[in-house]
Amino acid sequence: MMPRVFTSALHESAYASDLSHLLYHVTTSRHPQNVLDYSPMSTRIDVILIGQLGQNSAWSEKNAVRPPVATTSLIRGEQSTILVDPTLDGEPMARCLFDRTGLRPDQIDAVFLTSFHPTHRRGLAVFERASWLMSDAERTAVVTHLERLREGADAATAPIIDQELAVLERIGAADDVLDQNVHLFPSPGATPGCSGLLIADLQTTIITGDAVLTRDHFEQGLVWEQAADVELAKSSLAEVNEIADMIIPGHDNLFASSVRFM
Repeated sequence: MMPRVFTSALHESAYASDLSHLLYHVTTSRHPQNVLDYSPMSTRIDVILIGQLGQNSAWSEKNAVRPPVATTSLIRGEQSTILVDPTLDGEPMARCLFDRTGLRPDQIDAVFLTSFHPTHRRGLAVFERASWLMSDAERTAVVTHLERLREGADAATAPIIDQELAVLERIGAADDVLDQNVHLFPSPGATPGCSGLLIADLQTTIITGDAVLTRDHFEQGLVWEQAADVELAKSSLAEVNEIADMIIPGHDNLFASSVRFM
């Protein structure tokens, strides 16, 4: 094996940090005598589809210039496989999942929605065998809103509301812990109960949903201009900024949170 060459004191420091993580994992594993039991990431995270905003305010766009697409991610945990925000409608979502992972819809254990926004759930029906999950706060807020609308709905609108309520009836409230390293991460503001997932392993990855729209929004400290509660959204953004090592935003690719905004 070739010896590791350090090109700077920074690289040497980083290696020492990696080594300390390795030693910690080995000493706390179920089989500490076997270094080969060490795995850098016991929970795998893949971006299945990179999202985009229809109108990106971080780029000073004033109107919608492209179709909105949410970022879809896959978590392969210790006990379950979780798809987050299936944004494509129908078969294209199943094809995208297969092309990126080799998995079929019936191999997904749970589908988690960061919010009930339509862009984040177009492909739900493809995963009929999976559990559908969302934060209880988001589910309650949406049900309350739709039931109020239903009271005064006309003949054209009422069936649409009933369809949405039927989808919500199928969606369960996510537990605080979805898998061994996968935790619910409430981040309200963009929507009343917006919630991401925090994956705690050797680094902290947060799948944020619309709490972080894009990398540019994060680095500029911007929240969604149509947020249900802008101040609450700013507070959630600040919490992601403080905690995350890696971020999977609602409408962009994964990035390292190396640039912290003030």
